[in-house]
Amino acid sequence: MSTEAALATPVKSNKDANVMRKLHIEKLVLNISVGESGDRLIRASKVLNALTDQEGVFGKARYTVRTFGIRRNENISVSTTVRGEKAQNILERALRVKEFELRESNFNSTGNFGFGIDEHIDLGIKYDPSIGIYGMDVYVVLGRPGRRIAYKKRKQGKIGTRQQVTKADALKWFQDTFDGTVLPPRKKVLRSVRRGGAKKTKGKK
Repeated sequence: MSTEAALATPVKSNKDANVMRKLHIEKLVLNISVGESGDRLIRASKVLNALTDQEGVFGKARYTVRTFGIRRNENISVSTTVRGEKAQNILERALRVKEFELRESNFNSTGNFGFGIDEHIDLGIKYDPSIGIYGMDVYVVLGRPGRRIAYKKRKQGKIGTRQQVTKADALKWFQDTFDGTVLPPRKKVLRSVRRGGAKKTKGKK
């Protein structure tokens, strides 16, 4: 092709080819809420250690709830944050448990999403009778390159509107990356109906 023909050919702009627009996992947070301190919480930390090869961070209760026997500043949960390729592998294993199906309500407006796992042994961890079975919460934070500028101490800047992650971006990333299925959100049931009461209708009795 000659130089004149190459210049005459229109260049198509592909936004998907822009490296700064590509989504990636900034961090993956795993949390196990036990509701009490002691041996159960220590065993839960061992579960996260076996899954991520990292030491968990204990979370404290913000308030005192006498009904559940929870005291303020008592350790009741353990969590850990995973990044990089390890986060991608753990997320894929967790989504395989959910059969790569998430509801639209699992995604928030800023492009993050989360879901729960009932049994940690579904993630490929060998069952240990001395530890038992624990469920956990999985939360994923997505981002684009350049997000760090909003968190710098010096010369801090703002993230542009086009560079921010939206709910639609996260849904498309989930469907394209894992070939996932997005289910519609569950219908909300009134509290009176859930307890077996009659539905309230407007009008005269």
